[in-house]
Parts: sequence; structure tokens; C-alpha cells
Amino acid sequence: MMNRRELLGSSLYSALGTALPSEQWWDQRLRLARERPPLSTLTVTRVHIDALREATTWFSNRDQRLGGRAGRAALAAYLRTDVADYLAGHCPDEQTRRDLVSAAGEAVYVAGWMDFDSGHHGRAQANFRLALTLAAEAGDGALAGHVLRAAAHQAVDLKHPGQALEYAEASMAESRYGTASHREKALFGVVHARALAAAGRKHDALAALLRAEDDLRGAGTPADDPEPTRVQFFTEGSLAHETACTLRDLDDLPGAEAEFERSVRTRPAHLIRTHAVTLGYLGDVQARRGHVDAACGTWHRALDAMAGIQSGRTHDTVTRMRSALSPIRTRGKGAAAELDQRARDFLQAVG
Repeated sequence: MMNRRELLGSSLYSALGTALPSEQWWDQRLRLARERPPLSTLTVTRVHIDALREATTWFSNRDQRLGGRAGRAALAAYLRTDVADYLAGHCPDEQTRRDLVSAAGEAVYVAGWMDFDSGHHGRAQANFRLALTLAAEAGDGALAGHVLRAAAHQAVDLKHPGQALEYAEASMAESRYGTASHREKALFGVVHARALAAAGRKHDALAALLRAEDDLRGAGTPADDPEPTRVQFFTEGSLAHETACTLRDLDDLPGAEAEFERSVRTRPAHLIRTHAVTLGYLGDVQARRGHVDAACGTWHRALDAMAGIQSGRTHDTVTRMRSALSPIRTRGKGAAAELDQRARDFLQAVG
């Protein structure tokens, strides 16, 4: 059975990471999970699984609205107690077991994503690794791909392009990408594009962007294209954000600016945390293009959007904002100096 302490993770991100498991490992994890005896007398029912999925959705929504630091400790406690108890229980049939382990894997993934957003990268890495193991034990290829693309996203952000590409390409394997809904395929594909861009493979990155656009365009109604709730956030605005990041990393600043602006226009209002980050990135691109007044206006909007958000990524965005302002903020009491003071106050407030 899963060691409860595994759910806590470690403190430091490993640049070496963990080698991707072999194909034999996936089959072995599934077989061992089927044979594992229960460790308690609890009989797991559909009620337990539904409750777990509802809790996971609630924590995920909280992360999207308020940032990963909001509720992260509560989710970790829920995993150590209720979820660990469910996993130790008896499942009356194989489908119930698979559904339970898949639901637990998704909850651990959300914990890892919240850790990632909070800047606790070692703990995020450990939770992604555990979520991948649970996906294997559930035989859930789409969930495994979802976790792998999250690990790729983290590696891109932390400047480990080789590791990012390894994770992203693993998410695109037929056993994962091929079993996902169109919307989830688009998510896998656009992160694959980002990893390719980080690795300097411009042509392949642009081709991957086109594929992701086609996949999102193919997303239909739930009846036609059933999709898990974990990907319902991924709409045109989300695709535009990741496309812009890819173009920015390929030094196409006009294209990146246009896509960031499209993301700002089209993202649903409740996805506040990512909206704030997008505005921060947009301001950075505008500043790099020499449009300082536009950048200052955009960054003010970003700081407005960040009110109440508890996120390491928003903190990092403001830190980068101040760095970009550094060459011009000493010129007096102009717009740049005013914005820099506001950014400094923000960083002091959030600690």
C-alpha cells in the first residue's frame, strides 16, 4: 500500500529527476495493484469515489481562483487521512478499484500542481511521481499523460529543457495521448510545443502548435467527446497563453504579444490566477519590444488582478516585472517608478 509519508514529498527539485519507467513497469504496476490485499475492513463504494472526485474538483477550482498556496495544506491532510484510508480498503470489483485509484491519482496530481504553483518544486515533483504511479495502477493512460505534461511544464519553467522534452514526448505516446479527449490532447500538445521550443526545435514546435489548435477545435459536446473535469479549464484563452509562451521562447515577440492579448480577451473570468500571470507575461513582452508605456499599463492591470491570490508564480511574475523595470525606474517619479513602488509593496505584503 502507498506509504502515507510519500504524500508529503521532498523539499528540493532534482535536476536529474526520475527516469521515465519502462513499458514493462506500467504492466507490472497494474498487475501488482490487482493482487494487493486490502489492509482494512472498509469496503469502498461509489459514494467514496464520487466524494473524492468532488473534493478534488473543489481544490482545483480554489487553486485556479486563489493560487496554489490557498488550501494546499488542507489537501495534503485530506490525502494523508481519508484518501489513504480508501486506498487501504477493500474494493468489491476491479472496476471499482480502478476508479478509486484513478480518482486518488488525480487528487495527488492537484496537490502536486498546487505545490508547483506555490514554488515548492521538490514536493511537486514527488507528488507528480506518485500520481503517475497511481495512474499506472489504475490503467488510466489519459491521466498518466496529464501528469507527464504537468511535469514537463514544471521542467520548462525551471529551465530543464531536456527533461521537459522527455516528459512531454512521453505524454504524447499513443497509450496516453491516444486515449485522451480532444481537449486534453490539445493540452498535451501545446505543452509539447513549449518543450520543443525550449529545446530549440523551432519547426517541430510550430507544427505541434498547429496540432494542438486542431485538437481543441475538435472538442465536441460531452456526449460526443467525453472529457474529465480536470480539463474543462482548457479553452481558447488557455491555448493562447501557452502558444504565446512558445512563441516568446522562439523569439517571436510580435506573435507572442498577439497571443497573450488573445488569452486576456478570451479567458473565463473565474480563472483569476492564470489571468494575472498572463498579464504579467504580456507586460514583459511589451517591455522587451520597447513599448514601455503599454507595459506599465498592463503590469498595473496584473497587480490589480493579483489581489488576494496566494501563488508563487504571481510572486515570480512581479519579481521579473521589477527586473524589467530596473533600467528605467531610477529616472524619477514617472510611470515606471510608480509601478516599481507598487510592485515592491506587493512583494513585501505577500512575503
